[in-house]
Amino acid sequence: MLIGGLILAIGIYAEVERQQYKTLEGVFLAPAIILIVLGVIMFIVSFIGVLASLRDNLCLLKVFLYMLALCLILELASGIVALIFRRQTEDLLNKNIRKGIVNYYDDLDFKNIMDFVQKTFKCCGGTDFTDWKVNMYHNCSAPGPLACAVPYTCCISKPSEVVNTMCGYKVLEKERLENVEQIYTRGCTNAVFIWFMDNYKIMAGFLMGILVPQFFGVVFTWLYITRVEDAIEEYGHYMDGLLDGGPRKAKKQSKWAKCCKCMPLFD
Repeated sequence: MLIGGLILAIGIYAEVERQQYKTLEGVFLAPAIILIVLGVIMFIVSFIGVLASLRDNLCLLKVFLYMLALCLILELASGIVALIFRRQTEDLLNKNIRKGIVNYYDDLDFKNIMDFVQKTFKCCGGTDFTDWKVNMYHNCSAPGPLACAVPYTCCISKPSEVVNTMCGYKVLEKERLENVEQIYTRGCTNAVFIWFMDNYKIMAGFLMGILVPQFFGVVFTWLYITRVEDAIEEYGHYMDGLLDGGPRKAKKQSKWAKCCKCMPLFD
């Protein structure tokens, strides 16, 4: 719950900052929006689990169980569908990347993401480097020095070299083989997928780190629900002592707990 709240706070802060500088109304690939959605989901699900465990509330426990199970199923289904329909997934990604390239200089979020991906994965564009023709500044019919060029993040350079921002000058007029020593010609979609396949152990570990805790959360919540139901069926109510095998004195209820049922009892 705390992690979800932290992610939500970071997302809200990033979105407030983004609103001051953005020139587009859309939220295409806005990292702040992704963080806000992720933070809200994590916080709500975890908060329901906290309340359910504090009060041993069967209704909230079941809501927590179903929401956690639904998140787990959706994550697994999304991964499986993306793998089965890999070609369609690539086409969808390439289509969205081309939309982003059109507004490359107006959407700073997309620009930063695209520059990072092109430099990190040594690629250019979505399908290939010719995708940059859809940008009004890089199109060959445009006036100015950027016409028929690609951003410098597409260029092949050594770490010790000073970056030449015009290194992609007029490369869109040439064929792929003529540019292989000057820029990265392969598309970023294929480059990212290839990186995933080459580093499958790292990706498997990352996915297990996300999915396994959720799986055990579902299992333990289900076991906890069955234990509470058994206690209610046998005794007519639930006491903490039933879990550890020994009876305990009844707990008192504070004046705050009378107003808010989620407040815990105390001895």
